[in-house]
Amino acid sequence: MGNRQEVLLTGAGGQGLILASIILAQAAVNDNKNVVQSQSYGPEARGGASMAGVIIDIDTIEYPKVVNPTVLLCMNQASFNKYLPKIKEVGECVVIVDSTFVSGPFREEYKIKSYPITKTAKEELGKVVVANMLALGVLNAATELLDRDIFRASIFEQAPKGSGELNQQAFDLGYRLYELGSGQDAGRSAQTPQ
Repeated sequence: MGNRQEVLLTGAGGQGLILASIILAQAAVNDNKNVVQSQSYGPEARGGASMAGVIIDIDTIEYPKVVNPTVLLCMNQASFNKYLPKIKEVGECVVIVDSTFVSGPFREEYKIKSYPITKTAKEELGKVVVANMLALGVLNAATELLDRDIFRASIFEQAPKGSGELNQQAFDLGYRLYELGSGQDAGRSAQTPQ
């Protein structure tokens, strides 16, 4: 991947995407990168739309909002429907979706990888609340945005008190999910909608 990365983490309020973006930004700072983090969410705290953007670059960042996403994470169907069309360079953006909640339609020209993120967090760790950290593990494994060990340390640094170890376990589980190849190549396996 290039020097500048624009990451959008999208889903519903309550899925922990704001915290995930803060941890991603902290990991980038700890990895000696320039970074800016922004967020927005709907009027409802839980269930409303939630979006967080993180720009990572080795050069100065002139504008603080994600304009041309290079990585898009969609944790629910509504965010997938809303943010997928915002991708400008379709073949260049890595799209990761949580197949627990996102069912498509997937188009072949998008580089979409589908993982059962929330389902895995629930089944393997007994807590859906750490699906956000599992998603970060998948995302970082797929993109190699940041050094893995620095990322893990940043999770412990930023996670709510007493939850650092569990959040690190979820992050590592995201790597295993990616490495096992369980991410369905959604764009090639589904029919292109007419």
